[in-house]
Amino acid sequence: MAPVPKLTNTRNIGIIAHIDAGKTTTTERILYYTGKVHKMGEVHDGEATMDWMLEERERGITISSAVTSCNWSNHIINIIDTPGHVDFTIEVERSLRVLDGAIGVFCAVGGVEPQSETVWHQADHYHVPKLAFVNKMDRIGADFFRVVEMMKNRLGIKPLILQLPWGSEESFKGVIDLLKMKAITWDEESLGMEYNELPIPDELMDEALIYRDHILEILSEYNDTIMEKYLAEEEIDIADIKKAIRQSTIKLECVPIFCGSSLRNKGVQPLLDAIVNYLPSPIDVPAIKGHLPVSLEEETRASDPKGPFAALVFKVMMDQGRKMTFIRVYSGVINVGDTVYNPVKGVKEKLSRLLKMHSNKRERIESASAGDIVAAMGLKISSTGDTLCTEDKPILLEAINVYEPVISVAVEPKKIQDQDKLLDVLAKLSDEDPTFKYRIDDETGQIIISGMGELHLDIIIGKIKREYLVDTNQGKQQVVFRETISKDVEHEETFERELAGQKHFAGVKIRISSLSRGKGNQFVNKCTDPALTQEFIDAIKEGINEAASGGIMMGYPVIDVETTLIDVKVDESFSDAMAFKVAATMAFNSACVKGEPQLLEPIMKVEVLVPDEFMGDVIGSLNSRGGKIEGITAKGPVQVIDASVPLSKMFGYSTSLRSETQGRATYSMQFSHYDKA
Repeated sequence: MAPVPKLTNTRNIGIIAHIDAGKTTTTERILYYTGKVHKMGEVHDGEATMDWMLEERERGITISSAVTSCNWSNHIINIIDTPGHVDFTIEVERSLRVLDGAIGVFCAVGGVEPQSETVWHQADHYHVPKLAFVNKMDRIGADFFRVVEMMKNRLGIKPLILQLPWGSEESFKGVIDLLKMKAITWDEESLGMEYNELPIPDELMDEALIYRDHILEILSEYNDTIMEKYLAEEEIDIADIKKAIRQSTIKLECVPIFCGSSLRNKGVQPLLDAIVNYLPSPIDVPAIKGHLPVSLEEETRASDPKGPFAALVFKVMMDQGRKMTFIRVYSGVINVGDTVYNPVKGVKEKLSRLLKMHSNKRERIESASAGDIVAAMGLKISSTGDTLCTEDKPILLEAINVYEPVISVAVEPKKIQDQDKLLDVLAKLSDEDPTFKYRIDDETGQIIISGMGELHLDIIIGKIKREYLVDTNQGKQQVVFRETISKDVEHEETFERELAGQKHFAGVKIRISSLSRGKGNQFVNKCTDPALTQEFIDAIKEGINEAASGGIMMGYPVIDVETTLIDVKVDESFSDAMAFKVAATMAFNSACVKGEPQLLEPIMKVEVLVPDEFMGDVIGSLNSRGGKIEGITAKGPVQVIDASVPLSKMFGYSTSLRSETQGRATYSMQFSHYDKA
């Protein structure tokens, strides 16, 4: 077995960006130049190594984050390639939760696009140090400095430009390295494997000197050694500059910026050097925080193979019907066959296999230690966000933020015999993806599936058909309304009938009153007749509950009504429980008809995160949907709008919000209450 690399030589990084900025292409180049793969796969040909799912290859987008590792300059780099589409935000969220560093890839034409903003802020939430790579410098309309300006304004970063582009669009030749003060070009014959360092062309020298001075000026704000030498106009050693850049990057003080064109095989090797030189190893980041399960005291775990074992489950996948669990080991060592403790679920589980992943290919390993990202087999109960540790040294690590689904649709199997299989498949899929949920509607009996957007549900339905061979029909989800009354009413009803030769008799007088929203239904007994037994009271309650479950306008349940029993008529010979139940049902229905019934609809609590410039459009759109704006608060560069909106008006909102805000706003919604339709 190969010796375990020192933690200082490990880098756990993610590649994050908006859809189509070139994340997967950049990852393919990294794998090729580090010798991990011997052929570069292209996204547009459907052959990218990291996009291995059929849906990814057909659509040319990343859907599921893929894990791989490679070697560069004696360092092990574990890479997670994440999706760029807003519907798969959870994939980015859970990846960033377990990474130590990230590379933000930006298109030189599109600049800072909406989803780049979202994922960048997610990385900020987890305090992940970042590098920026301005890709597609060869495209028509590429503008390096405009993109840097956008990063400054939209992401609120301090850019540290370490490279300048040599030309752009069709004339993009290579990059100018501002630390070495060299021009770098790539050899097209060797697919960019070989590159040359040349003197900087005369026409670019003045600009290069200005930008190199900028680097020293920015670093001197954060580093005393650089400041002293810079002010004294002494020569500063490259090693000192690199050390200062590393410190500032890890402390999130500034973001080193590089450029290139991954598709044209230019600019990737310096990016690999930057990962090794400037992004943190597991021991450079603060010890992971958690708390003790019972006392809830804060506890930390430093990245140390000799420490007590602690790991976080960040992803679950079904692999040929078996559960594969992705874990990040924070401290200690784990071996195949070990029993681990899950303090979230309070269970012990045995690891049957450990795997080092390369996209969908795997290599069996015997153990994993602090800093490793591996897949484990044999964990049947642990799910996304759970902690794994030892029972004698338990710790609960911070779980992963999970977004609530915002769109739902009803599904049913085309063949009735597939009903149980479909429910089994949905349970597996919701295990894999915490943003996908399903339920059986109590009132309609339909299976309702919910997700983050139309594309998300499309992919899920495609998966059910392809991987599990269950054909389904989809409908549009119906809003389930409620009914209530708008005025108080008294009503008396007598039931007298002969059934199967037996006479039945009961008389009931009730008053129904409207209650405020959210109070539910209540029953009050104010009848003092001594002939009213507990059996009869229970029968009356049952009759009223049955009547309330059906409603009188459109058959929806009646809510927020108080029913008071005022009086009864009892005949000792012919009164029984059945007669009282029927009399109560009839009395309740008749009273509701007199009580001016009205329809209630579900109102959702909606939260929209929107950049300032689109505020007017978003507020106008919410008002046009019958929404009430309840508050607006600033949150960094975005505004948070809180509103309540009828659910029936929220269908298709995710699409319209994206078009109103160029995709830069996001929203979440949850049920609030029922109100007059």
